[in-house]
Amino acid sequence: MNILQFPLTKITIGFIIGLIAAYYINISANFAFVFILIGFAIVLLAYKFNTTTTKKNLVFEATILLLSFAVGIGILVTHTDSNRKNNYSNHPTVYEKANWIEVVVREKLKSSPQNNRYIVYVQKVNQQNIEGKIIITIPKTNNAKEIVVGHRLRFKTKLIKTEKPKNPNQFDYSAYLKNKQIYAQAFLPTEDIHYHQAIIKDVWYYSATLRNTIVTHLEQSGFDKKALPVAMALLLGQQQDIDPNITKDYQYAGAVHILSVSGLHIGFIVLLINFLMRPIPNTQKGRFLKLSLSLLSLGVFGILAGLAPSVVRSITMFSFVAVGHYWRRSTNIYHTLVVSIFLILLFQPYFLFDVGFQLSYAALFFIVWLQPMFANYWTPRNKIAQFFWDIITVSFAAQLGTLPLSIYYFHQFPGLFFVTNLLVLPLLSVIMLLGVIVMTIAAFSALPIWCIKPLEWGITIMNSIIHWVASFESFIFTNISSTFILMIASYGLLIALILWWKKKSLIRTILVLSAIILVQIILIKNKLEFGNSKEWVVLNASKKTIICQRIGNEIEVISNGLQSEEIQKNMTLQNYATGTFSAITKESPLKNVAYFNRNRILILDNSSVYLPNNQADILLLTASPKVNLERILKNNRPKMVVADASNYKSLVNLWEQTCNQQKIPFHSTREKGYFYIKE
Repeated sequence: MNILQFPLTKITIGFIIGLIAAYYINISANFAFVFILIGFAIVLLAYKFNTTTTKKNLVFEATILLLSFAVGIGILVTHTDSNRKNNYSNHPTVYEKANWIEVVVREKLKSSPQNNRYIVYVQKVNQQNIEGKIIITIPKTNNAKEIVVGHRLRFKTKLIKTEKPKNPNQFDYSAYLKNKQIYAQAFLPTEDIHYHQAIIKDVWYYSATLRNTIVTHLEQSGFDKKALPVAMALLLGQQQDIDPNITKDYQYAGAVHILSVSGLHIGFIVLLINFLMRPIPNTQKGRFLKLSLSLLSLGVFGILAGLAPSVVRSITMFSFVAVGHYWRRSTNIYHTLVVSIFLILLFQPYFLFDVGFQLSYAALFFIVWLQPMFANYWTPRNKIAQFFWDIITVSFAAQLGTLPLSIYYFHQFPGLFFVTNLLVLPLLSVIMLLGVIVMTIAAFSALPIWCIKPLEWGITIMNSIIHWVASFESFIFTNISSTFILMIASYGLLIALILWWKKKSLIRTILVLSAIILVQIILIKNKLEFGNSKEWVVLNASKKTIICQRIGNEIEVISNGLQSEEIQKNMTLQNYATGTFSAITKESPLKNVAYFNRNRILILDNSSVYLPNNQADILLLTASPKVNLERILKNNRPKMVVADASNYKSLVNLWEQTCNQQKIPFHSTREKGYFYIKE
């Protein structure tokens, strides 16, 4: 059945387009409301005054699409916290001075060796009912009180707005937090925090308490400290405490999806639930009891897993399947997919812009669509061979479906993903089944050592396999350049190839060739765009001075002591190279004078080497030089003064004041981000 013939598909498409429009265009709540009313009116008029059946259907479908578009806009606007008058982002004083702020802790984030981080919900600012989510960072100290979800805190501080990226092609952490309705952060000394005795005991509190109970009981049982964080990620979606090296291994091995609870994990849980409910008779009451217990179990698990997009998606999918089974109706997987997308985005529209949400749905769609084609290509007679062939086809379909997205977001591709899945997925099924049993018992009490050892050994073996696969670094393709348009064109080519492979025809052959030509045109355009341009960039680096001089697709890195190995590992440099479709081809030491695009650039570092009356267009200050800036400015009269992040902040502030007095533009990379000259 063609998925586009499903009425909700067209509605969902219009709805998603509306979400995207509202995301990129600043639309007021009043406009969105009026637009929805107009959409309803047009739908009613179109239905009433069209007489021809064919014409009536076409016009009515078009108006429904318009209405769903308007509803998409309205839903995103209403779910944007900054549009609410009582949100702290609409009260500038919270950023300008210290205020007394009362919050309740909602979630503990991944901590650093020095600090703990939490998502908290603001309840009051200076006794006013002002709301919103912020991130607080608290130093780890010996006298620090343990903070749990539900704790009410009171402190006096000035909120800090989440900053835009300070370097080119850098991950936009500000946009990431904005999608979670977080617009500010606060850094709090432990002694400045006041604790309320009363704890807010809501669903988040009980969820976190249960997770902590499970962890405590497993630690008391002697569960391996290295394996425990992986177990919590696999079974409860909690990745806060995983060793970064383990995460890196999973990424390089093409198995990072295992650490995020998804349809694979939920599927194992559903199988276990169905197995446990087999004694219940298959009567009407029995089937209703099975349905109720299944939905309840999935809901509880979803809350325990923190309601992440991938978890919500999977639970919604399996819930529809369970309801369809209860009504004894055949469930079309495509329809279920569309319904789950629509319902999830209706209540959580910002999930659409979550990378995990996008990857999970892309993977699921291609598994449903492509895996049966692979499976029919060869049918093993042996059941064991069939099992491993199914693993290969599923993993290949999922990886192929997420390839353009993965390259666009992460700029890398694990070449041995199919080996990883072939080795790990059979073991993962055992781990999941053991894990659910162990976690259930651990929710009530500690376990004997013999109960937890099989799970611990399974995770240890899986980590070892992952590490072994990840060690073949030559099969890991990194720093792959991509753009949004190139990603869309790549999906067009991928879909065209699959359609052609499914049924060869002249039209589909032309479609494939057209898609190939389009991808080539985009690649050539990107290469030419950067290949015919020049750029001189001062990056925002806190400890080193790093300058990139790009001539076409070749980058020369100029630094004060940065070694070749450090350059290759420096993510700021690699992000810049990847984003400009370029490669680092040369490394040079920092000099006191540079030339670019008819600009003479004088560079002063802590050596304080300075030639008087040395005219310069741009003055670059690095490594906190001890110079009389006022005298230098009078002698040189540069058009611009630039200070990178290797300087002391106090000195940068003094230099800025001096430049303002001399009416010379001043650029601090610490405040304004990277500085560049482009030809």
